Amino acid sequence: MAKATKVLGAAIAALAMTAGARAAELTVSATLKADQPGAPISRYIYGQFSEHLGAGIYDGVWVGPDSKIPNVRGIRADVVTALKDIHVPVIRWPGGCFADEYRWRDGIGPRDKRPSRKNNWWGGSPETNAFGTHEFMDFAEQVGADPYVSINVGSSNPTEMREWIEYMISPGEDTLAQERRANGRDKPFNVPFIGIGNESWGCGGEMTPEYYANEYRRFSAFFHKNDDNKAVRVGSGANSFDVNWTDVVTRNAGKQMDAISLHYYTIPTGDWKKKGAATGFDKAAWGKTLAQTLRMEDLLQKHIAVMDKNDPKKRIGLYVDEWGAWYDVEAGTNPGHLYQLNTLRDGVVAAANFNIFHRYTERVKMTNIAQTINVLQAMILTQGEKIVLTPTYYAYKMYVPFQDSTAIPLDVVAPQIDVGGSKIPAFNASAAKGKDGKTYIAIANMAPDDSLKLSVALGALKAKAVSGQVLTADKMDAMNAFGAKPVVAPVAFKGAKLSGDKLTLDIPSKSVVVVAVE
Repeated sequence: MAKATKVLGAAIAALAMTAGARAAELTVSATLKADQPGAPISRYIYGQFSEHLGAGIYDGVWVGPDSKIPNVRGIRADVVTALKDIHVPVIRWPGGCFADEYRWRDGIGPRDKRPSRKNNWWGGSPETNAFGTHEFMDFAEQVGADPYVSINVGSSNPTEMREWIEYMISPGEDTLAQERRANGRDKPFNVPFIGIGNESWGCGGEMTPEYYANEYRRFSAFFHKNDDNKAVRVGSGANSFDVNWTDVVTRNAGKQMDAISLHYYTIPTGDWKKKGAATGFDKAAWGKTLAQTLRMEDLLQKHIAVMDKNDPKKRIGLYVDEWGAWYDVEAGTNPGHLYQLNTLRDGVVAAANFNIFHRYTERVKMTNIAQTINVLQAMILTQGEKIVLTPTYYAYKMYVPFQDSTAIPLDVVAPQIDVGGSKIPAFNASAAKGKDGKTYIAIANMAPDDSLKLSVALGALKAKAVSGQVLTADKMDAMNAFGAKPVVAPVAFKGAKLSGDKLTLDIPSKSVVVVAVE
């Protein structure tokens, strides 16, 4: 497979640092191979996930048309503007676990006549169904994102799936298309991605892979993929390292499948009952978090190996449609609402994963961080009329040039460091040629103390200018607060120098750097 970066993780004893040692500057050389382009990096690598969970939809997206908060047809204008600024390419909805109890008919027609349901998965909160199919599609269109709709398999049937799809996309005069028109939408909705079930091994039905593969084939038989319905069919994939699930499902149902999902969350402690705090953490927690998130690379390699065996032509895409850091909820909040704060650590976590995804885009065609607003590793936090753009949001903004770019190999050996007992590479990196013709190099410096001097041999690339941005702060758990100027936001990067065919980058500790070479 093409790899934009080879982070070999070789231990360099002379550079190994303990968490308690004084800060140092790590000096590392890299080689850019601009004349050996790799695989395309799809814009869908930068996708989002918005579930009916906590304040993710209600308050986060939907405030209603009568709200004093500025909105367009009930959808927050400030949130839409922020998401447009990071060029969100796709949004997955309505779940998540919520999807496999969702009745799509609850969310259409006059809002004052829609039934209220109990959200059994997430805190027992009332689900008013004020935000349904039309509202979600309006939200996606306002943002400029493609919809990725998750179908209820666990507690529904193929007829429900078929009728919802026809309601959304039928251009004809059939009753379902006419019902959509009566509800305010003449033109069919654009629905390019449809997930057939979610976490079918768990909250989506507690199925075995063999049983799910049969269920998937049954649902797919009534999917009616044709000129009217060209959507990518996404199978419900594995939980973390359950490679057997991917093997069985792609072997038994791969012919009917266009993509399969994969879920992996970064749990600092590895213990779902006590995950660790989102703020106020020490260097040991920083090290554990980065060590856990870097397992994404091994995870992808293992699942891709199985897919390559069952699908050697690489027809089936791998969608990591749930990923991100998951901490203990903030004190005083509903445990079922998964509300957590977002710090510089999360911005570095996001960038480190982007750099990993870029190396596997021959197979990885989409990822969707969990979740967009007010839930888990969110882009945005809301509080009444106020919003906060998080460090994770800014990491996404810095990486916008990588959307629909072409990967370029960047050969580099990252020194191993010891952070509070966790051995991790000091950094990882990736490079690509953007649609604008510029070459972009991105670095996630995961060392909480050590700066990095990275010397890049540019080879065939004839560079005349370099510019960039850096995301960092004084404290590991620095975060942006409501009503205050952001303390973790990109600023101009002054540490880049060109000299002949060499680019030198002076990168601060605990930072994300993206530079453009032209």
